[in-house]
Parts: sequence; structure tokens; C-alpha cells
Amino acid sequence: MAFLLIVKVSYDYGEPESYLLPVSFIDAASSNAREILPKGIISIAIINKKRGLIVDAIYDERFQQALFKNLAHTEEIFLKNDKILFSRGKGLSGEDINAPISSRVLPVDSSNSAMVFGEKYFMKLYRKLFEETNPEVDMVSFLTENSDFAFIPAFAGSVVWKQKDAPDITLGMMQRMVENQQDSWTVTGTYVDAFVESFTDQTFAIKEDVFQQVELLAQRTAEMHLALYSPDSEEGFSPEPFDEEYRTFLYKRLTDLLDKRYNMLIDSYTSITDPVTQKLAWDFMESRELIEEFAREILHKDIESLRVRIHGDYHLGQVLATGNDYIIIDFEGEPESSISERKIKHSPLKDAAGMIRSYHYAISSKMFNSEETKELDIKRVQTAADRWYRLVLITFMEKYLDTFGKPHPLFKNNNEINFLMLIYLLEKAVYELGYEICYRPDWVKIPLKGIVNVIREIEKLKM
Repeated sequence: MAFLLIVKVSYDYGEPESYLLPVSFIDAASSNAREILPKGIISIAIINKKRGLIVDAIYDERFQQALFKNLAHTEEIFLKNDKILFSRGKGLSGEDINAPISSRVLPVDSSNSAMVFGEKYFMKLYRKLFEETNPEVDMVSFLTENSDFAFIPAFAGSVVWKQKDAPDITLGMMQRMVENQQDSWTVTGTYVDAFVESFTDQTFAIKEDVFQQVELLAQRTAEMHLALYSPDSEEGFSPEPFDEEYRTFLYKRLTDLLDKRYNMLIDSYTSITDPVTQKLAWDFMESRELIEEFAREILHKDIESLRVRIHGDYHLGQVLATGNDYIIIDFEGEPESSISERKIKHSPLKDAAGMIRSYHYAISSKMFNSEETKELDIKRVQTAADRWYRLVLITFMEKYLDTFGKPHPLFKNNNEINFLMLIYLLEKAVYELGYEICYRPDWVKIPLKGIVNVIREIEKLKM
């Protein structure tokens, strides 16, 4: 027997939080007791005159097996007023439903717990609970059950606490395991290393396979968004217009971010010693009125493009390279956003902007922080980084939009595409600026350059 305890934590400041703590009792005389890792032991206990251990149940193989069995058979466990619902997904092979299967806990330090079954399935047990279904489960199950998009770890099942007078709470999700070499951030890093090496030899060289890989990722990104465009689906996934409520949300989010980042930058400006970063910071601060005027266009500009559910935290680290293709992972959304905010529908261009910003980080972090370039003229380094970034941006966006075909309801026309891309690129770069000011001051120039790039494009529109 195991118990799924919900531990409620209260704070002097801030909202209370709930955490999942599965516990079980293991008789000290059993062989299982010797296999429990020390960090899994909660307490020594005597229950029914038996001496043993109360443990975090994820380390108890019996609990692991019970999870899999209940999920494979779509069981329901009834409580006083509620129930625990185990749902099986398409990703769980029929041959594994009744067959014996091995299980183990993954030895990773994470905010959630992870288990592997038969080296074929990966189960994530969510520790911090939210009073809504987890957006990752919503997204992965929708893509698996309602589309042919195969470039995610397929949904194999979920565990949900269904309450009588409260929203459903997601406790866990299982997916197919994916063999991968590394994430795309690492892969892109090798491409950029080769570029930096050629640049220091006074050669501007980008291998053709770099563009091929960028195009492939752009295609998979577009295919994911095409799968999420489902006019006949339920309300949670049906497309929506740029209505007044969303426009107000987007405008308020962007202007709030701008206010906070302006203040942070002003407070830290005197500590910036690099002339290039100083110039970028000054350009940003001088352009405040221009940016705010551009942001206000969100409220009244004619926009006929549509919004859908998106990944929400899309960057190179969220894409696994499998050797000849890509697998997209981690659909939980922006960590700093509430669960409700993570489920808001956006233009898919918000994901595209996130990936473009990730490419900008990849080239900038290497060019500005590499031993090979530290003695070179900073303006020359910046120019080369800008050229690499522009080529990748054009390659990605051309393939991304070509995959949709024109016209498509998600994108009315090029004017709307350009406007929305600038809005989302600006939002992302301003968001990044706060992180760098707090944690990596030497990297502040990267989001600042992203902001100034958008400012230059806005200036062109005003001409």
C-alpha cells in the first residue's frame, strides 16, 4: 500500500503551494529495504508490530509497478468524494499492457521525479501541483491523440486527481522514451565553434549542412503548429482571433516588462564598463518613447491572423537531435508564468521568435565569450555575429512560412507577420534582459542587441 500525500506549504509572504509526496512502508526484513537509496528514506517506523522504513514511494519498486499497471489498464481509484484517474494514451504499446516490465528511478536532480519502464517509457511525476491540468499533458496528449505529428515523445498516459468541487489536478504523465544524441543548443554550438574558427582565420564560412539543419527545425516547428491548428477541436484548442482581451493582456505584459527592465538597467548602468554594451543600453533607453508607441499599436491595429495553443517556452534546449531529425520536448510553458497564462493562445510566431532569439544567443555567446575572439576588434566580431544571425533568421523563417503554404488562416499577410514577429522578438529580448542583469551581467549585451535590432526595424517602418 502506498499513499499519495498532498503537502501544503504556507509562507509569510506569497500564496500557499501544494506538493505531491507519495509514501510507502517497507518491512526492514524484506530485500526491498536494502535497495532503497538513503535520500529516499523519510523515517524509521513500526507499523503493525513490524519495524521498517517509511520511504518516498518512487524508490519502492512495488509503487513503480502499481503506477504502470494502473495506467496500462486505465484504472480508477475511488476516494471519499474524489478519484484518481489513470488514462492510457496511444504511445503505450498493446504488447506492454499485461507483460512484465522493468522499472527504475532516473538519478536526476529535478523539480519533478522521473521513472523509466522497460527502457521504453518515461514517466514524470509532478511534485509541485497546480489547481489545473498541467499544460504539458494537455499539449502532448492533444498532439498524440489528434494529429499525425510524430516529432514529440508520444503520449502514453496520465494520472489525474479528479475532485468533485474543484479543478482536475495532474499528478503525472508517461511518454515514449526517445533515443537522442544531445539537445539542439549543443549541436548548434558545434556549428558556431566551426564558424568562430574560420572567422579567426579571416574567413566567413558557414557549412551548407548548417542551413539544412536550420531548415529542418523550421519545418518541424511549422508542422507542430499546423497540428495545433484545429478549427474543429474543443474550446481549449480551437483557434481564436486577436480579440480585445488578448490584445490588452499582450500590451500590459510587454509594457510591464519594459518598465521593470528600464528601471533595472538604469540602476545597473554605472556598472557597465564595456563601451559596446553602454552604447546598446543607451540606444534602448533613448528609444523608450518609440517602443511604447509601437507597443500601443497592439491595441488598435487591424490583425486578422489567428491564435492557437503553442509550446510557449521554445528554444534550442527544448529540441533533441536524434541524428537525422528532431524531437520537441517540454511543453510546460514559461516557468515564471502562471498555469492559466501558459494556456493562453498566441500566434505561433511567438514560438518562432523564441527559437530565433535562441539562435541569436548561440552565435553571440560564442563570438563574445570565446578565447579566440577576445583580442579581436569588438565591432568586427559584432558584424560577423550579425551576419551569421541574419542568414539563419532568413533561412528559418522562409522555410517555416513555406511549410504552412500561403495563404493560411494563422497568418493573414506579410505585414501582420512582420508586425507580430517584432512584438514577440521585443517581448522575448526584454524578458531576457532581466535575467542577464541579475545573473550574468557580462551577457547583458546579447538581449540588448536583440532589443536594438527590433528598434532599428521599427524605425524603418516609421520612414
